Amino acid sequence: MESYWRSIILFGRNVASYKFALAESLLELAPTGKTIITLDELAVPFSKYLCQHIENSPKQATSQKSQFLDACKQYNDGLISHQKLIDITVAKGFNNVIDAFHVVNRGNIPVEFYKKDYANGKKRIILTDDIYKLQETPFADNFALETESRWNLVETAWELNISRNLLNVRYDEESKIFFVDSNFKRKDVTSARGALNGYQKGKCFYCFDDITVSGDDTNTCDVDHFFPHTLQPLFPDINLDGVWNLVLTCPACNRGEGGKFARVPATKYLTRLHKRNEFLISSHHPLRETIIRQTGATEQERRAFLASVDQRAIDALVHRWETPEVAPATF
Repeated sequence: MESYWRSIILFGRNVASYKFALAESLLELAPTGKTIITLDELAVPFSKYLCQHIENSPKQATSQKSQFLDACKQYNDGLISHQKLIDITVAKGFNNVIDAFHVVNRGNIPVEFYKKDYANGKKRIILTDDIYKLQETPFADNFALETESRWNLVETAWELNISRNLLNVRYDEESKIFFVDSNFKRKDVTSARGALNGYQKGKCFYCFDDITVSGDDTNTCDVDHFFPHTLQPLFPDINLDGVWNLVLTCPACNRGEGGKFARVPATKYLTRLHKRNEFLISSHHPLRETIIRQTGATEQERRAFLASVDQRAIDALVHRWETPEVAPATF
Protein backbone atom coordinates (compact mmCIF):
# COMPACT_ATOMS: atom_id res chain seq x y z
CA MET A 1 0.00 0.00 0.00
CA GLU A 2 2.79 2.40 0.93
CA SER A 3 4.65 1.66 -2.32
CA TYR A 4 1.60 2.44 -4.45
CA TRP A 5 1.02 5.74 -2.65
CA ARG A 6 4.66 6.74 -3.04
CA SER A 7 4.61 5.80 -6.72
CA ILE A 8 1.85 8.39 -7.22
CA ILE A 9 3.75 11.11 -5.37
CA LEU A 10 7.17 10.35 -6.84
CA PHE A 11 6.40 9.17 -10.36
CA GLY A 12 2.93 10.43 -11.24
CA ARG A 13 2.66 12.99 -13.99
CA ASN A 14 3.69 16.55 -13.08
CA VAL A 15 2.00 19.15 -15.26
CA ALA A 16 0.37 20.92 -12.34
CA SER A 17 0.61 20.64 -8.58
CA TYR A 18 -3.00 19.51 -8.17
CA LYS A 19 -1.85 15.94 -7.51
CA PHE A 20 0.01 17.05 -4.41
CA ALA A 21 -2.89 19.16 -3.15
CA LEU A 22 -5.26 16.23 -3.61
CA ALA A 23 -2.85 13.88 -1.83
CA GLU A 24 -2.55 16.19 1.17
CA SER A 25 -6.32 16.63 1.19
CA LEU A 26 -6.89 12.86 1.28
CA LEU A 27 -4.41 12.52 4.14
CA GLU A 28 -6.26 15.25 6.03
CA LEU A 29 -9.74 13.84 5.42
CA ALA A 30 -9.07 10.14 6.03
CA PRO A 31 -8.57 10.43 9.82
CA THR A 32 -12.06 11.96 10.15
CA GLY A 33 -13.52 8.55 9.32
CA LYS A 34 -15.89 10.01 6.75
CA THR A 35 -16.19 7.87 3.63
CA ILE A 36 -18.30 9.92 1.22
CA ILE A 37 -16.69 13.27 0.38
CA THR A 38 -18.52 15.76 -1.82
CA LEU A 39 -16.47 17.99 -4.07
CA ASP A 40 -17.61 20.96 -1.98
CA GLU A 41 -16.07 19.29 1.07
CA LEU A 42 -12.95 18.24 -0.82
CA ALA A 43 -12.56 21.77 -2.18
CA VAL A 44 -11.87 23.18 1.30
CA PRO A 45 -8.51 21.47 2.00
CA PHE A 46 -7.66 21.23 -1.71
CA SER A 47 -7.87 24.99 -2.27
CA LYS A 48 -6.24 25.66 1.11
CA TYR A 49 -3.06 23.81 0.18
CA LEU A 50 -2.88 25.44 -3.25
CA CYS A 51 -3.34 28.91 -1.75
CA GLN A 52 -0.61 28.25 0.80
CA HIS A 53 1.88 27.22 -1.88
CA ILE A 54 0.95 30.04 -4.24
CA GLU A 55 1.92 32.51 -1.50
CA ASN A 56 5.54 31.35 -1.81
CA SER A 57 5.66 29.97 -5.36
CA PRO A 58 3.16 31.57 -7.75
CA LYS A 59 3.94 29.12 -10.57
CA GLN A 60 2.02 25.92 -9.85
CA ALA A 61 1.68 24.49 -13.35
CA THR A 62 3.49 24.19 -16.64
CA SER A 63 0.58 25.80 -18.51
CA GLN A 64 0.36 29.58 -18.78
CA LYS A 65 -3.31 29.98 -17.81
CA SER A 66 -5.59 28.46 -15.18
CA GLN A 67 -8.85 29.96 -13.99
CA PHE A 68 -8.63 27.92 -10.81
CA LEU A 69 -5.10 29.05 -9.93
CA ASP A 70 -6.10 32.63 -10.77
CA ALA A 71 -8.93 32.27 -8.25
CA CYS A 72 -6.48 31.05 -5.59
CA LYS A 73 -4.32 34.12 -6.20
CA GLN A 74 -7.36 36.40 -6.06
CA TYR A 75 -8.40 34.85 -2.75
CA ASN A 76 -4.91 35.36 -1.32
CA ASP A 77 -5.12 39.02 -2.40
CA GLY A 78 -8.54 39.45 -0.74
CA LEU A 79 -10.32 39.98 -4.06
CA ILE A 80 -12.82 37.13 -3.73
CA SER A 81 -14.58 35.48 -0.79
CA HIS A 82 -13.84 32.00 0.53
CA GLN A 83 -17.18 30.76 -0.75
CA LYS A 84 -16.40 32.08 -4.21
CA LEU A 85 -13.05 30.26 -4.06
CA ILE A 86 -14.83 27.02 -3.12
CA ASP A 87 -17.33 27.44 -5.96
CA ILE A 88 -14.55 27.95 -8.52
CA THR A 89 -12.58 25.05 -7.07
CA VAL A 90 -15.54 22.71 -7.52
CA ALA A 91 -16.15 23.98 -11.05
CA LYS A 92 -12.54 24.16 -12.28
CA GLY A 93 -10.10 22.60 -9.84
CA PHE A 94 -10.93 18.92 -10.22
CA ASN A 95 -11.39 18.65 -13.98
CA ASN A 96 -8.38 16.38 -14.53
CA VAL A 97 -6.83 15.45 -11.22
CA ILE A 98 -9.66 13.21 -9.97
CA ASP A 99 -9.28 10.92 -13.00
CA ALA A 100 -5.50 11.17 -13.26
CA PHE A 101 -4.48 10.71 -9.62
CA HIS A 102 -4.03 6.93 -9.79
CA VAL A 103 -2.19 7.00 -13.13
CA VAL A 104 1.55 6.24 -13.00
CA ASN A 105 3.59 5.72 -16.17
CA ARG A 106 0.45 5.96 -18.31
CA GLY A 107 -1.34 3.17 -16.47
CA ASN A 108 -3.51 2.86 -13.37
CA ILE A 109 -1.94 1.42 -10.24
CA PRO A 110 -3.61 -1.78 -8.90
CA VAL A 111 -5.25 -0.05 -5.93
CA GLU A 112 -7.52 2.97 -5.55
CA PHE A 113 -7.47 5.31 -2.58
CA TYR A 114 -10.88 6.63 -3.61
CA LYS A 115 -13.51 6.00 -6.23
CA LYS A 116 -15.12 8.69 -8.35
CA ASP A 117 -18.91 8.86 -8.10
CA TYR A 118 -20.49 11.38 -10.46
CA ALA A 119 -23.59 9.30 -11.20
CA ASN A 120 -27.06 10.86 -11.22
CA GLY A 121 -25.76 14.39 -10.95
CA LYS A 122 -23.66 13.66 -7.87
CA LYS A 123 -20.17 15.09 -7.56
CA ARG A 124 -18.27 13.20 -4.91
CA ILE A 125 -15.54 10.70 -4.20
CA ILE A 126 -15.79 7.65 -1.96
CA LEU A 127 -12.73 6.86 0.13
CA THR A 128 -11.72 3.20 -0.03
CA ASP A 129 -10.22 0.89 2.56
CA ASP A 130 -6.83 1.47 0.97
CA ILE A 131 -6.55 5.06 2.22
CA TYR A 132 -7.47 3.90 5.73
CA LYS A 133 -4.92 1.08 5.57
CA LEU A 134 -2.35 3.71 4.65
CA GLN A 135 -3.23 5.59 7.83
CA GLU A 136 -2.64 2.46 9.89
CA THR A 137 0.94 1.94 8.70
CA PRO A 138 3.85 2.78 11.01
CA PHE A 139 4.85 6.44 10.87
CA ALA A 140 1.87 7.39 8.70
CA ASP A 141 2.70 11.06 9.34
CA ASN A 142 5.66 10.62 6.99
CA PHE A 143 3.39 10.60 3.95
CA ALA A 144 2.31 14.22 4.35
CA LEU A 145 5.91 15.35 4.86
CA GLU A 146 7.08 13.39 1.81
CA THR A 147 4.30 14.87 -0.32
CA GLU A 148 5.15 18.39 0.81
CA SER A 149 8.85 17.87 0.07
CA ARG A 150 8.17 16.48 -3.38
CA TRP A 151 5.82 19.38 -4.11
CA ASN A 152 8.51 21.86 -3.07
CA LEU A 153 11.04 20.25 -5.39
CA VAL A 154 8.73 20.27 -8.39
CA GLU A 155 7.56 23.86 -7.96
CA THR A 156 11.17 25.00 -7.52
CA ALA A 157 12.04 23.58 -10.93
CA TRP A 158 9.06 25.40 -12.46
CA GLU A 159 9.70 28.64 -10.62
CA LEU A 160 13.37 28.96 -11.54
CA ASN A 161 12.51 28.33 -15.19
CA ILE A 162 16.09 27.57 -16.16
CA SER A 163 17.68 24.66 -17.98
CA ARG A 164 17.54 21.46 -15.95
CA ASN A 165 21.25 21.03 -16.63
CA LEU A 166 21.97 24.25 -14.71
CA LEU A 167 19.87 23.35 -11.68
CA ASN A 168 21.93 22.01 -8.80
CA VAL A 169 20.41 20.99 -5.48
CA ARG A 170 22.80 21.38 -2.56
CA TYR A 171 22.66 20.27 1.07
CA ASP A 172 23.10 22.31 4.23
CA GLU A 173 24.49 20.11 7.02
CA GLU A 174 23.38 22.36 9.87
CA SER A 175 19.75 22.87 8.85
CA LYS A 176 19.28 19.51 7.03
CA ILE A 177 17.74 21.48 4.16
CA PHE A 178 18.18 21.14 0.40
CA PHE A 179 18.70 24.44 -1.36
CA VAL A 180 19.55 25.85 -4.77
CA ASP A 181 21.47 28.95 -5.79
CA SER A 182 19.60 31.08 -8.28
CA ASN A 183 21.14 34.32 -9.54
CA PHE A 184 23.63 34.15 -6.65
CA LYS A 185 20.81 33.99 -4.12
CA ARG A 186 20.20 30.96 -1.97
CA LYS A 187 16.70 29.49 -2.02
CA ASP A 188 15.79 26.87 0.58
CA VAL A 189 13.84 24.12 -1.16
CA THR A 190 12.77 21.50 1.33
CA SER A 191 13.78 19.17 4.14
CA ALA A 192 16.34 16.59 3.05
CA ARG A 193 14.61 14.04 5.25
CA GLY A 194 11.23 14.53 3.61
CA ALA A 195 12.71 14.57 0.11
CA LEU A 196 14.67 11.33 0.51
CA ASN A 197 12.33 9.28 2.67
CA GLY A 198 9.91 8.27 -0.07
CA TYR A 199 12.71 6.87 -2.18
CA GLN A 200 13.82 4.70 0.76
CA LYS A 201 10.22 3.63 1.38
CA GLY A 202 10.31 4.82 4.98
CA LYS A 203 13.15 2.48 5.94
CA CYS A 204 16.64 2.90 7.34
CA PHE A 205 19.14 2.63 4.49
CA TYR A 206 21.28 0.09 6.34
CA CYS A 207 19.08 -2.11 8.57
CA PHE A 208 15.62 -1.50 7.00
CA ASP A 209 14.08 -0.56 10.34
CA ASP A 210 11.17 1.88 10.17
CA ILE A 211 12.21 5.53 10.31
CA THR A 212 10.32 8.76 10.80
CA VAL A 213 11.09 12.14 9.26
CA SER A 214 9.10 14.13 11.82
CA GLY A 215 11.37 16.65 13.50
CA ASP A 216 9.55 16.41 16.83
CA ASP A 217 9.87 12.64 17.16
CA THR A 218 12.46 11.09 19.48
CA ASN A 219 13.26 8.52 16.78
CA THR A 220 13.71 11.03 13.95
CA CYS A 221 16.04 9.62 11.32
CA ASP A 222 19.54 10.94 10.67
CA VAL A 223 20.84 12.28 7.36
CA ASP A 224 24.03 10.27 6.93
CA HIS A 225 26.94 10.76 4.54
CA PHE A 226 27.41 7.30 3.03
CA PHE A 227 31.07 8.08 2.45
CA PRO A 228 31.98 9.89 5.68
CA HIS A 229 32.19 13.65 5.53
CA THR A 230 35.54 13.46 7.30
CA LEU A 231 36.99 12.49 3.89
CA GLN A 232 36.09 15.84 2.31
CA PRO A 233 39.55 17.45 2.83
CA LEU A 234 41.11 14.44 1.09
CA PHE A 235 38.57 14.52 -1.75
CA PRO A 236 38.56 18.15 -2.97
CA ASP A 237 37.35 17.00 -6.39
CA ILE A 238 34.23 15.25 -5.02
CA ASN A 239 31.20 16.81 -3.34
CA LEU A 240 30.45 14.53 -0.40
CA ASP A 241 27.51 16.79 0.49
CA GLY A 242 25.93 15.81 -2.83
CA VAL A 243 22.49 14.23 -2.92
CA TRP A 244 24.08 11.05 -4.28
CA ASN A 245 25.99 10.54 -0.99
CA LEU A 246 23.14 11.26 1.46
CA VAL A 247 21.03 8.49 2.94
CA LEU A 248 18.52 8.33 5.79
CA THR A 249 19.35 6.06 8.71
CA CYS A 250 17.97 5.19 12.09
CA PRO A 251 19.96 6.82 14.93
CA ALA A 252 21.28 3.42 16.03
CA CYS A 253 22.94 2.68 12.69
CA ASN A 254 24.43 6.13 12.37
CA ARG A 255 25.68 6.87 15.87
CA GLY A 256 24.50 4.21 18.30
CA GLU A 257 26.56 1.52 19.96
CA GLY A 258 28.18 -0.32 17.08
CA GLY A 259 27.05 2.41 14.68
CA LYS A 260 28.73 3.45 11.46
CA PHE A 261 30.22 6.79 12.51
CA ALA A 262 33.19 7.57 10.18
CA ARG A 263 33.67 4.09 8.76
CA VAL A 264 33.24 2.98 5.16
CA PRO A 265 30.09 0.90 4.57
CA ALA A 266 30.45 -2.72 3.42
CA THR A 267 30.44 -3.24 -0.34
CA LYS A 268 26.90 -4.66 -0.29
CA TYR A 269 25.71 -1.18 0.72
CA LEU A 270 27.50 0.32 -2.28
CA THR A 271 25.24 -1.72 -4.55
CA ARG A 272 22.27 -0.51 -2.56
CA LEU A 273 23.40 3.12 -2.87
CA HIS A 274 23.68 2.76 -6.64
CA LYS A 275 20.19 1.26 -6.77
CA ARG A 276 18.79 4.06 -4.59
CA ASN A 277 20.41 6.72 -6.78
CA GLU A 278 19.04 5.11 -9.94
CA PHE A 279 15.62 5.16 -8.28
CA LEU A 280 16.04 8.89 -7.68
CA ILE A 281 17.16 9.43 -11.26
CA SER A 282 14.08 7.65 -12.59
CA SER A 283 12.07 10.46 -11.03
CA HIS A 284 12.08 14.04 -12.29
CA HIS A 285 14.44 16.95 -11.67
CA PRO A 286 15.85 18.66 -9.73
CA LEU A 287 17.13 15.63 -7.77
CA ARG A 288 17.48 13.65 -10.99
CA GLU A 289 19.58 16.23 -12.78
CA THR A 290 21.65 16.97 -9.70
CA ILE A 291 22.72 13.34 -9.25
CA ILE A 292 23.51 12.98 -12.94
CA ARG A 293 25.72 16.06 -12.81
CA GLN A 294 27.47 14.82 -9.68
CA THR A 295 28.04 11.18 -10.62
CA GLY A 296 27.81 10.62 -14.38
CA ALA A 297 25.60 10.81 -17.44
CA THR A 298 25.08 7.06 -17.88
CA GLU A 299 24.33 4.17 -15.51
CA GLN A 300 27.73 2.68 -16.31
CA GLU A 301 29.52 5.94 -15.51
CA ARG A 302 27.64 6.30 -12.24
CA ARG A 303 28.48 2.76 -11.17
CA ALA A 304 32.15 3.35 -11.98
CA PHE A 305 32.10 6.65 -10.07
CA LEU A 306 30.85 4.97 -6.89
CA ALA A 307 33.41 2.19 -7.21
CA SER A 308 36.21 4.73 -7.57
CA VAL A 309 35.10 6.74 -4.53
CA ASP A 310 34.74 3.53 -2.53
CA GLN A 311 38.31 2.47 -3.32
CA ARG A 312 39.68 5.86 -2.34
CA ALA A 313 37.61 5.85 0.86
CA ILE A 314 38.74 2.44 2.05
CA ASP A 315 42.36 3.27 1.23
CA ALA A 316 42.06 6.26 3.57
CA LEU A 317 39.86 4.91 6.38
CA VAL A 318 40.81 1.20 6.25
CA HIS A 319 37.83 -0.26 8.16
CA ARG A 320 34.47 -1.31 6.76
CA TRP A 321 31.20 -1.43 8.68
CA GLU A 322 27.98 -3.38 8.43
CA THR A 323 25.01 -4.18 10.63
CA PRO A 324 22.34 -6.91 10.79
CA GLU A 325 19.07 -6.20 9.00
CA VAL A 326 16.10 -6.01 11.36
CA ALA A 327 13.48 -6.21 8.62
CA PRO A 328 13.24 -7.58 5.05
CA ALA A 329 14.96 -5.58 2.33
CA THR A 330 12.62 -3.19 0.52
CA PHE A 331 14.95 -1.52 -1.99
